[in-house]
Amino acid sequence: MTTADPQPTPERSTAAGAEAQRAFTQALLRDLEALEIMLERDLIEAGVNRIGAEQELAIIDRSGRPYPVNEQILEALNDPAFVPELGRFNIECNLTPIHFSADCLGRLEDQIHAHLARARAAAHRFDARIIMTGILPSLTKSDLTLANLTDRPRYHALNETLTRLRGGPYELSIDGVDDLSIQHDSVMLEAANTSFQVHFQVSPDQFARKYNIAQAIAGPVLAAACNSPILLGRRLWHETRIALFQQSIDTRKRLTDLRRFQPRVTFGTHWIESSVLEIYREDIARFKPLFPTNFDENPLELIEQGKTPRLQALCLHNGTVYRWNRACYGVNPDGTPHLRIENRILPAGPTPTDEVANAALWFGLLRGVSDAYEDITRELAFEDVHQNFIAAARFGLDAQMKWIGGMTIPARELLALKILPIAERGLAAAGIAPAHIEKYLNVIEGRVASGQTGSAWMLKSYSTLRSGENPDRAMYRLASAIAQRQLHGAPVHTWQPISPDEFDADKHHILTVGQYMTTDLFTVNENDVIDLVTNLMHWKHIRHVPVEDDQHKLVGIVSHRDLLKHATRARTRDDRRPVPVSEIMKPDPVTVTPDTTTLDAIDRMREHKLSCLPVVEDGRLVGVVTEHDFMRIAAPLLRRFLSDDTPPRSA
Repeated sequence: MTTADPQPTPERSTAAGAEAQRAFTQALLRDLEALEIMLERDLIEAGVNRIGAEQELAIIDRSGRPYPVNEQILEALNDPAFVPELGRFNIECNLTPIHFSADCLGRLEDQIHAHLARARAAAHRFDARIIMTGILPSLTKSDLTLANLTDRPRYHALNETLTRLRGGPYELSIDGVDDLSIQHDSVMLEAANTSFQVHFQVSPDQFARKYNIAQAIAGPVLAAACNSPILLGRRLWHETRIALFQQSIDTRKRLTDLRRFQPRVTFGTHWIESSVLEIYREDIARFKPLFPTNFDENPLELIEQGKTPRLQALCLHNGTVYRWNRACYGVNPDGTPHLRIENRILPAGPTPTDEVANAALWFGLLRGVSDAYEDITRELAFEDVHQNFIAAARFGLDAQMKWIGGMTIPARELLALKILPIAERGLAAAGIAPAHIEKYLNVIEGRVASGQTGSAWMLKSYSTLRSGENPDRAMYRLASAIAQRQLHGAPVHTWQPISPDEFDADKHHILTVGQYMTTDLFTVNENDVIDLVTNLMHWKHIRHVPVEDDQHKLVGIVSHRDLLKHATRARTRDDRRPVPVSEIMKPDPVTVTPDTTTLDAIDRMREHKLSCLPVVEDGRLVGVVTEHDFMRIAAPLLRRFLSDDTPPRSA
């Protein structure tokens, strides 16, 4: 998700910070005054509807792991339509706006395919692949460090500013099937999000009405579009981007008083009444500028000269307040200013057809609801609309929603019985080609009937993979399977789940320890009695038990051999006291990290004559690898080698 639009480099001098802040605020207020004048004088384009989109893409290697090569790919593309994103494993392409009429949906999909083909060709030069997914399932915490921050001044400034405002590291906490609670110290968690942001240009006098409709339909549209159920190996919300983005950009400090602070990522708190100015005024009132920047433009003078101001300060500030439906001011190539609504709720993927189907549903509802209801704010309470949005993000098609007439209805039924017919009528009224209406709304109907969104497919496939192998390796295979299916382009509701033997085990799946280590661990504390270790080994059929302290830092390891030695000594000495683990454990054991190569891990085990290696990250135990793991991954490699390269022997 775009965190900072390409704008002038922010002023970062702390000495001049207060003065720069005041100057920027003055420019911001001048821009707002200029916009008000433009609205009063009818200087903003009306009677024209255009659509557009920003396509965010993730980059993976052949094994399915995030691949931080966006600079190389962008250089190879050499196309201003492609720009970097926050993480070095992401890029974005900006599509050309199209008039909302006739064949616009098909043309939008054609643009996505064309840009995607170019990105794939450039990525292929670096042995990389392009993938469209709301959150890349194979991401690990080690991928989300500042080493993978794209080297641009605005991204460094964003990280420094958010860190300063937070006062240091913060806790990310999202509940779900597995739950996730981690501490992180940079903006890089936001880099996990990739979206398909669609724009709809509206007339100034229709802005408030259309914006309120966009808010009202956010829940049902998101329920049908979910594609982000997994983050850092945890199964969380069906659209985890919603929770992740709010927390990763949140600058609020945890306060113990009763004062309420609004997050910079927001759905909003109420309907708007008459004008886009209400949104801009509220955001300026609530949120301090993150990047005070000097601009030469005087918008008031330009208006009097008959010229169009770009309102640079207002657009920069607006780019740092992340409403899920964002109000945008822009200037067309011919110099005409316009207003548009930017829909930021939709995830990237699973395919271009799926993305355009999501957009078609949204576009159709903007028109269809407008035709059906004079004032949507009289039909729905804002609190219910907001709750629909959160419920959709958490549960997808299984969400319960409140709708017009006071009904509470499952999302699948609401979409089938109410939402899809309204969208169809809206697209028809807008003059969209009947064949395109049928094509794209049939995709949504197929998802609703089957219950298979991108998230549902991922969760089902992950369960299949996880039952047969290491969870991390399952994530790499899941990412690879998504990328492979996207090449064929069939919409996600037609995808078959992954089968355990879908991919051959090859060298790309076993390059590092993190790809096959065991993460479901049974550990003890150094103060526990060794009888607990004995029972754990017996119950769980394991031969090594790591020893942790209360902060989950590795302090030792107990092997089956250590227990035998102790038992022998205890019998000799008739020692029957309750012995603590600390007396028999090996302290400060040899360890590896998830990024340690398989060959290095094998060499380390041979050098130290070990049969088990604990895997640590930031001092904390995250997994173990054993001799058995190496045998397990070696067997399929040998079978493949023998079947591919060895001729059968004669009798």
